[in-house]
Amino acid sequence: MLDRLQLLLETIYDARSGHDVQKFLLTRRRQLPRERRQLAQDEELVLINDEGDAFLGVFIDAAVLRRLVRHDPLRKLDSANIADFWTALEGVSHFSYLMWNVGHDRGVSQLELELQAEVDKYIASWWLLRTQNPGYFPRELRRLLFERTIFAASAAPRLEMYAAASRYAARFCANLEAVLCSDRPALRHTAVAVLRRFYRLGSLPKLRHIDLLQRGAACC
Repeated sequence: MLDRLQLLLETIYDARSGHDVQKFLLTRRRQLPRERRQLAQDEELVLINDEGDAFLGVFIDAAVLRRLVRHDPLRKLDSANIADFWTALEGVSHFSYLMWNVGHDRGVSQLELELQAEVDKYIASWWLLRTQNPGYFPRELRRLLFERTIFAASAAPRLEMYAAASRYAARFCANLEAVLCSDRPALRHTAVAVLRRFYRLGSLPKLRHIDLLQRGAACC
């Protein structure tokens, strides 16, 4: 499942991370640092220290993965599996984006990781829904993702950062949606080009770009 989600994202952005997320996967809370076992959400990117060695882990709760195997979103994405799909996709997004930036000798802020993951959840969901039902325009997707979000209690220490990431991603996706909804192939190709340019921007340039969109000073 996760390798297919990784391929989906890295194909959309034409940005290969060079690393297989499956090799970094943790599915049980006992694999997490002791201080994170009770607080961890169903998905987290974690740094594990083991007897002096440090390595990256992508934690996605085993129960989430089991449900996705039973109700595969790559075959049919619907209300029964979209929450679990977003959970798993967020973990894959964080991993792929971090590894792509590391491969290009670039640092990544937590806000940048969360902002990109929110955009990834929107565009990957849109991509799948349109592929599975070509005549369907999922206009309610943006409202479902960005206006009905409820943050877990464990997110409280970083709530302001999560809220900012969601708010900026909502603005970016709202601007992109009109292009995505077009029946003209050239405009849809433009949307892909916009997404790929955005992916390659750093944290502050991403925020500045979205602020310009809101003021009508930039296109897409």
